[in-house]
Amino acid sequence: MKFVKRISLLFCLGIVATVNAQLKVDAEIRPRTEYRHGFGNLIQDDADAGFGISTRARLNVGYKTESYKLFISLQDVLVWGENRQILPYDQNNSFALFQAWAEINLGKNWSTKLGRQVLSYDDQRILGGLDWAQQGRNHDAGLIKYKKDKFILDFALAFNQDYSNPTGFVSQGTAYNTTGFFSYKTMQMLYLKQAWEKFSGSLLLLNNGFQEFDVSNNADGVSNLQTLGTHLNYKSGNFGIAANAFLQTGKRQGDVDVKGAYLFGIDLSYKASSKIGLGAGLEIISGNDGGAGETGAFFPLYGTNHKFNGFMDYFYVGNHANSIGLFDIHASANFKLNDTSNLLVKVLNFSGEQDLPSGENALGTEIDLVYKKQFKGYALVAGYSHLFPADGMYELKNVAENVAANNQNWAWVMLVIKPTLFSGK
Repeated sequence: MKFVKRISLLFCLGIVATVNAQLKVDAEIRPRTEYRHGFGNLIQDDADAGFGISTRARLNVGYKTESYKLFISLQDVLVWGENRQILPYDQNNSFALFQAWAEINLGKNWSTKLGRQVLSYDDQRILGGLDWAQQGRNHDAGLIKYKKDKFILDFALAFNQDYSNPTGFVSQGTAYNTTGFFSYKTMQMLYLKQAWEKFSGSLLLLNNGFQEFDVSNNADGVSNLQTLGTHLNYKSGNFGIAANAFLQTGKRQGDVDVKGAYLFGIDLSYKASSKIGLGAGLEIISGNDGGAGETGAFFPLYGTNHKFNGFMDYFYVGNHANSIGLFDIHASANFKLNDTSNLLVKVLNFSGEQDLPSGENALGTEIDLVYKKQFKGYALVAGYSHLFPADGMYELKNVAENVAANNQNWAWVMLVIKPTLFSGK
């Protein structure tokens, strides 16, 4: 009922806004059916495959004047059948305010953006919106933004708290008890980008502070992890090349020293014809070669990690932190079947950047297929992925080869409807 009331309120605001014609309201309904038989981890032969349907529902409201912009995005992620019949509330408490920000024009190419927002830059390797996940990814932050011609500068600051009594936070201190998935207490980010006719380059400097606790679970300082690097992009005619190069240093969660952690990736693209696009590339992510209390493993933090290293999410999607790293070689072909549909075929070969205890490092090969069909007002997207594990994958995932299922695969189909309910001019 609360969700319905909030939607009704936003529709009322929309009706009012048509008078001054400065409001845009759009929505999204995105149901997705998945068959999981080895998604994210090897499945054993005697285990049943997973099958389920989830839906993302969003209602977005944007308001714009010469002085400022406002944006609010309400979201609920529904798993079909999770609530019993006539339950008066959402059992999994998935309703959320996905975005809520204001951007104020400061004049002379400057603005500031404050509130809950998506931080997405370049190819989303380090900072991305994670749109594949039904819940998406957001940050509570403040940005200072500068943009002139083809130059961009963004500076972000965040200070996160999770106190339950807002009026008593002074006496409670500033301990941040939310942990996991690199949840940070503080964040500072500087992003610069310059584009030219055929080439663009960006620089990212990111510091994340993680709350530490002593043996009595009392707040005990902050560990700071620095990530710095560049994204380069060149395109001329039918040929393109993009590269990432990042380093990490400082301390990770758990007061672990990070030394010599790196990520390097390069991707080539070639438009062979009006209907065929080809791609090839590699990515190397350093693994843990440190002793106790230190690591050389890189982690791509807050990027859209599902986009990289195979769609079956075996690496860096809530997993594979502080592990053996990754060496990913891949090739792809994108076929335009007609004006409204296309097919992506991608092959990836994985091995560890470090060896496993056995000395093995070959992890396997994955094939990804994604078909997309655009209809009038909506789209249908379907995919199939198959993993052919190597000996190292069984060791890495701690699943014996003789008990693992012969087929490790994943299939899905998704309907995407994103109507604009109304838009003022």
